[in-house]
Amino acid sequence: MKTVKILGPGCANCRKLEAAARDAAASAGIEAAFVKVTDVNEIVAHDVLATPGLVIDGKLVSSGRIPTQAEIRKWMEA
Repeated sequence: MKTVKILGPGCANCRKLEAAARDAAASAGIEAAFVKVTDVNEIVAHDVLATPGLVIDGKLVSSGRIPTQAEIRKWMEA
C-alpha cells in the first residue's frame, strides 16, 4: 500500500491535489492511504517551499502546483 501525503494548509488547491491523487490511485487500481498534513513544521521538514506538496512513500514528488492525474499515476506506479 502506498502512503500519499498532501502537504498544505487546507486551501482549495490542496483539496484539488488530494482529489487528483485519489482519482489517479483509483484509476490505476493502486491501494493508497491518504494523509493530510497541515502542520507547518512537518511541511517544512519535507523541504516544501510552496504548497500544495505531494509526498508518495516518503519522497517529495511535487510542490507549488497541481500535477495532472497522469503524472501522479506515473509516480505512484514507480
